[in-house]
This record gives sequence, C-alpha cells and structure tokens, in this order.
Amino acid sequence: MNITVWNEFRHEQSSEEIAKVYPGGIHEAIAKPLRAAGHNVHTATLDEPEHGLTQECLDKTEVLLWWGHVAHGEVADEVVDRVVARVLDGMGLIVLHSGHFSKVFKRLMGTSCDLKWREAGERELLWVVDPTHPIAEGVGQFIELEHEEMYGEHFDIPVPDELIFVSSFTGGEVFRSGCTYRRGRGKVFYFRPGHEEYPTYHNEDVQRVLQNAVQWARPTQAAQPKYGNAPFLDFSR
Repeated sequence: MNITVWNEFRHEQSSEEIAKVYPGGIHEAIAKPLRAAGHNVHTATLDEPEHGLTQECLDKTEVLLWWGHVAHGEVADEVVDRVVARVLDGMGLIVLHSGHFSKVFKRLMGTSCDLKWREAGERELLWVVDPTHPIAEGVGQFIELEHEEMYGEHFDIPVPDELIFVSSFTGGEVFRSGCTYRRGRGKVFYFRPGHEEYPTYHNEDVQRVLQNAVQWARPTQAAQPKYGNAPFLDFSR
C-alpha cells in the first residue's frame, strides 16, 4: 500500500548522539522495514514545503505515520486541517510516542492528550492485553525495551475503542500504550514507545507492531456514505 512516514527531523540534526542512533532520521528507521515488507513508502519532514504533506501526497496516502516532539507548534494549521480531513475521509493514521501532543492527534481526540513523563532510561514492558487483536499478531505476552522514556497515567484521551498494550515501568507507573479509535471513515492507532535517544524503532517487535498496524489502519473498501436530504424508499412494490 502507499504509506507516508512523517517526522519533525529536528533531534537528529541537532544532536550527534541521536544522529548515531538514527543516522537517516527516525522516519527512515520506520520506513525501512515497511519497504522491506513490500509497501510503497514515502517520507516527509517538517522543514519541507507544506511539511511534505501536500494535498497530492495525502490523496495518495493510505496510511500516515506521525512522529513529532519539539516543534508541534510549527506545524501549519492548514496542513493539520488537510490531514484531519483525510483521516475523516478514510486515511489511516498511526501516531507515535510524543506525537500524542501533535495538533493532529489533539484535534481528533478533542482532549488535552496530556500525561506524566520522566526521562530516566527505565525498562518498559508493553503488555499485550488483547492477544486476539491483529495489531498484536506475532507478538508474545509482552515487548521488553531496556531503556525508554516513562509515560504515566493519567493520559487525558477519550476511552479507546480498543486497548491493545499497557506499559509498566521500573518506577511503578503504568500507561495505556496501544489505543485504537475510529474517526469518520478513518482508523487511528496511538503507539507509545519511541523516545529519540533510544533505538526503539530498531526493535523487531516494535517493527512488527507497526507492520501489523498499517494493515489494520488501511482504508476500508466500502461505499461512500451519502448525507443530507434523502428520498423516501418505497419497498412496497
């Protein structure tokens, strides 16, 4: 399918240590295994014209993956409107890690999407709480990440349609780390791990989740609903 991976691409250019972890950028680390799985993957970054998310690009995109952190406010409202409209029209959206605070995700959720956090390189266990869900296919009882940023409850999001992963951290916090939503005709998946300082997107289980997620989020091939005034349907004949 046609996939677009969007990334701010700021940390990798400002920090030598982060550039060593993701020399091609977080977007390329995410895109590489998806390309290897046979998908047509395009990448886009914040500093490109229109942030790389032109109407033409989005019209071709079946699933969009979004990573952002330090520059949420720099994303133009016009582009946010464009992305949200495409989600409501059926494009899948996968929001990663600190993308919880993106304008796009907050608009679609209708809440602050705020949370607790701590950067201490703690161990994270992502427990599979819905082993029947297709996004969890091929994953064991949990995914272990040796070092990650802590996110803790309360996470100010709407009650998820489906909860797939719950994280636990060394400090004792827990977090709803894999949540799905339907918005209009589109499907949205929020997946928590992915702090820029750690090689999370090189982890094979994380890559497997993202490969499963793009399959789940792909647009449904169904008739476009019709709205507005409707004629009376006479079934008496």
